[in-house]
Amino acid sequence: MTTSVLRHATRLIVPALGALLMAAGAAHGAPSQVSSADREAARVLLSELVAIPTAKGRASVPKLVDVLEARLLAAGFTPADIARVPVIIDEEETQGFIVRYRAKGAPKARPVALLAHMDVVDAVAANWASDPYKPVEKDGYLYGRGSQDNKFAVAALVNTFSRLKSAGWAPNRDLLLAFSGDEETGMLSTRAVIAHPWMKDVEYALNGDAGGGSVTKDGKPLSFSMQAAEKTTATYEMTAANPGGHSSVPKPDNAIYELADALKGVQALTFPVELNEITRLMVARTAKDQGGELGAAFTRLLADPADAEAIAVARRYPEYSNILWTTCVATMLQAGNAPNALPQNAVATVNCRILPGTPAAEIEAKLQKAAGSKVVVKLADEAVESPISPVRPDVLAALQKAVNVNYPGVTLQPSLSSGGTEGREYRRVGIPTYGAGSLGLVYPDDSRAHGTDERIPLAAFDKELIFWDVLIKEIAGGGR
Repeated sequence: MTTSVLRHATRLIVPALGALLMAAGAAHGAPSQVSSADREAARVLLSELVAIPTAKGRASVPKLVDVLEARLLAAGFTPADIARVPVIIDEEETQGFIVRYRAKGAPKARPVALLAHMDVVDAVAANWASDPYKPVEKDGYLYGRGSQDNKFAVAALVNTFSRLKSAGWAPNRDLLLAFSGDEETGMLSTRAVIAHPWMKDVEYALNGDAGGGSVTKDGKPLSFSMQAAEKTTATYEMTAANPGGHSSVPKPDNAIYELADALKGVQALTFPVELNEITRLMVARTAKDQGGELGAAFTRLLADPADAEAIAVARRYPEYSNILWTTCVATMLQAGNAPNALPQNAVATVNCRILPGTPAAEIEAKLQKAAGSKVVVKLADEAVESPISPVRPDVLAALQKAVNVNYPGVTLQPSLSSGGTEGREYRRVGIPTYGAGSLGLVYPDDSRAHGTDERIPLAAFDKELIFWDVLIKEIAGGGR
């Protein structure tokens, strides 16, 4: 996923369901039973996972699954509790991985799935201070590709399942670890996991790749979010075609010029403000936190989403206003076949991030109108349209309680992400999905997912073990 985009959203969102959250936050519950030995075991596991290069093309996801499976079997899970879900993509095998923590006796509720992804975006080793696949501990951080996106969640969840199983704890409902092997590149393994029989009756999913928040350098919490919605990602191709010819005989109907004109039309294309139950809260909080002309504009848009002057101000702050509307931007170009020939083809790639509820076909039609009749616009790949997950009071209260064990007094805030996670795949098949986690990062210093010298604060990782211990016991009760 684009973790840095998602994490940035936590600074924009607003307290929701205030009375409920204050009540939930007040009851921190019993302290977690995570020991220093547990934390050390989790750190060792995280380092071991980071050392496995699970980027596409390296065929290493099955090796990582071997490590997880061995850890869970040693803790007391049986082969019957574990499902490996192989998927062949571009002649390379990746895998989904499901672990079923069975309820004691008759389940008292439907299963809950706990999500994370095992793959990473590959790293340019020459740009790193150290080998991205040789984890290094330094100054309280673990450096390595995937340490933040998203192997910390994989390690924390597997460690928690293993520790609880070894201790003889049993849930009152089935819990399912549901890990994917290609979240960064296609989410086909996510779909294969969702199609597994164990997943057919899942009540909701908690996504370890879509929670957390921001803290100051001295660890003071700023804001924490629960992702409940995502924009649809859709990529379109704009193509201009021409018979071509010799460059010594220029013609006015040049494919490159026609594509350039079309792109100027797309550049001028704007989309209206559309507020939903999540973004309305986010806009209100941004107005309060930012103040100034942006705060005033956002306040006016809450009252009148068509306020032209307020929209003009908001567009000057794209890092905040991208939650207000659908966005489309040109990202790639390809044209011509020789320096001394008129171009026969010119192709532009346009990437759109579409608000929930808007069909990708509707955006395609608007792009075509903006581009004009001399180019053809078509969807380049599948656009996965995903609804908003309703903010369930019981789920929000459980997440709030777990966050407050680590950060007392913080109000968890529902959010919409402008980036993408595999939560979209669960939502599209009717499984409400919520970001879960309390990983506190310092911005912009720690915003390094997909980038150089990716790292995770180890003290924050340790707190994730407490978070999941509290959350799992809250949603699944149970005992020895």
